Amino acid sequence: MTLLYIGSLLFGGSHLFSILFPGLRDSFSAQLGERAWKALYGVVSLAGLVLMVVGFRQARAEPDMIYDGLIGLKHLTMLLVLLAFILIGASHGKGYLKKWLHNPMSIGIVLWSVGHLLVNGQRSALWLFGTFLVVGLADIIMSEIRGKRADYIPRVRSDILAVVIGVVLYAVFLFGFHPYVLGIPVV
Repeated sequence: MTLLYIGSLLFGGSHLFSILFPGLRDSFSAQLGERAWKALYGVVSLAGLVLMVVGFRQARAEPDMIYDGLIGLKHLTMLLVLLAFILIGASHGKGYLKKWLHNPMSIGIVLWSVGHLLVNGQRSALWLFGTFLVVGLADIIMSEIRGKRADYIPRVRSDILAVVIGVVLYAVFLFGFHPYVLGIPVV
């Protein structure tokens, strides 16, 4: 689980730093230059994410259960994950979903995390999905506190595109990434 811990620290830590200390983040960005800062942030985040996935895959073999997952809620988890992908798609457009929800990406991450935590009580799952849950909730809360709002005229086309992209991503993860990369068949 060492890789999972290190990955969670790198990914979660870098995101929480950015969310909780925007002034310090902006100061580093100004000192390094925006491109260099984004490159550094991206490399640290990506390294953390890769370590989390590899560490999770390795740790899954250890039956270190914290609680019994509610396997009967598997279909609820699948619905939450579908909604999560649609919201992640909505975060990149200028639709009504983004305008109404303010932070669809983080809401999607929270739904995805909660769904997985409902059905999996393994220590490795708590670390993986718990990291994303904490980062997502922190981003939602801090964005609301700061009054972060997108200002644009919403377009229905963006929402339709978000649904299509969300469903396609969901299918890719359900039938590709989950069984072949993680080794966890869902269906």
